[in-house]
Amino acid sequence: MSKVYISSVASISSQRTFDNSEFLDEIIDHDDTVLSVVDPNYKDYIPPAAARRMAKGIKMGVVASKIALQEAELENVDAIITGTGLGCTVDSEKFVSALIDNDEQYLTPTSFIQSTHNTVGGQIALGLGCKGYNFTYVHASISFESALLDAQLQLENDEASTILVGGVDESGDHTVKIHRLINHIKKEKVKSSSLFKSKTKGAVFSEGANFFVLSNSKKNGAYAELGAVATYNTLAKEDLNEALTVFLKENHLDIDDIDILVMGNNGDVAFDGWYHELSDGSFKNTPQVAFKHLCGEFYTASAFGTWLAAKMIKAQRVPEIVKLNKEATTQINTVLLYNQYRGENHSFTLLHKC
Repeated sequence: MSKVYISSVASISSQRTFDNSEFLDEIIDHDDTVLSVVDPNYKDYIPPAAARRMAKGIKMGVVASKIALQEAELENVDAIITGTGLGCTVDSEKFVSALIDNDEQYLTPTSFIQSTHNTVGGQIALGLGCKGYNFTYVHASISFESALLDAQLQLENDEASTILVGGVDESGDHTVKIHRLINHIKKEKVKSSSLFKSKTKGAVFSEGANFFVLSNSKKNGAYAELGAVATYNTLAKEDLNEALTVFLKENHLDIDDIDILVMGNNGDVAFDGWYHELSDGSFKNTPQVAFKHLCGEFYTASAFGTWLAAKMIKAQRVPEIVKLNKEATTQINTVLLYNQYRGENHSFTLLHKC
């Protein structure tokens, strides 16, 4: 089977990450419970007339995909695979609100048409003129991993040579209100730099779009090799270490082979215990890194974690802001990413230096 490489990356997040010439050089220390992204100049990528008709999630996805394609020096790809937890939730909210306000009459179809989960993938394909495989996974907090697995299988089996893979989610006012009502969002504002010291329930929510060009041939400037991806719907804390040991063994690795452990801690004291099982146990002597204090929590936040892992491997350095412990490594050859959300949908992703 062919190997799979990450040829390029692109990230639009609540940090200034859309510029690939930088790597977390300037950090925004947010002080809130819901974060918005730092927007690039969308007019540089999308005609203003078209941008006005696009919801934020669509604009983020389209622009992130264009940045990834530009860096990979590609005009088109064989396939487009996206992952999203809530899709274009803002347009969904608009349509339902109009349905109620207008007593189910005189409705314009625009919001409904743009509210479907596969709108982002469709808009990217229309812009590129890509008539190849186009699929969107809506698997809650493993939506991005599902997209990544699909792309990996196709590339390994030479069913495609270049695939655009991404994860995108946007924040909607009504959706945020619901999450506040059920206490999934923290009640008190917290600084990004102090998130892991908050000791309260709930997370800091956000939004973002992270896209990657994957290829089964190594290009100049490639970021990393995608080793393996595994997902688990349920995984008890006491079974986590065993599941990870099995995953590593299947990939001919041991704990000592992991140079950096990237984890999706989000500051929720009710569910960060899964991460502590690893950070205080098997990986206590391994350099540990976190990312959700920078990007916030959303269903495809693990795509930002993958962006971080790929950037660290290529740059061969770990930004101070993401370090969880004082352990150091001289070389970054193998990175393991572990993520879960509220104790469910666990995922392991392996990246290697190429």
